[in-house]
Amino acid sequence: LKVRVVRSSPPSSQFKATFQESYQVYKRYQMVVHKDPPDKPSISQVRLVPVSFEDPQFKSSFNQSASLFAKYQMSVHKDTPSDCGENEFTRFLCDSPLEAEHDPNGPECGYGSFHQQYWLDGKIIAVGVIDILPYCVSSVYLYYDPDFSFLSLGVYSALR
Repeated sequence: LKVRVVRSSPPSSQFKATFQESYQVYKRYQMVVHKDPPDKPSISQVRLVPVSFEDPQFKSSFNQSASLFAKYQMSVHKDTPSDCGENEFTRFLCDSPLEAEHDPNGPECGYGSFHQQYWLDGKIIAVGVIDILPYCVSSVYLYYDPDFSFLSLGVYSALR
């Protein structure tokens, strides 16, 4: 048995070289030990989208995100349709006082507010609203498709 300590942040060359192999071990572990389904969202199915109506990915996924938000709010929190329309969604989870900032020493995505979208079979099944700041990541809100509650996407998102 050989054990290596490999720097993950910032990622070392060893970390980068062994990432896929490590991820496959993690995925097998999750399926065997924790009984995760094989179709649980993977890293390639998660998109980090800046909260900006100028961003093409944000604009193209806005309607799907807003509809998912309404479905979640009505199912989980028993809101009425008028409580979770597009205006309420925009006010609650899209209007942010943070301004996007790109620091050369910061993360590649920059700082600001983001929607971390979880995609499965071409549709968004969960969105984690997060703020990426210089010294922390703040989870603002998470909503998901109640039809996929068996995937424990809130737990997955928090751990991710």
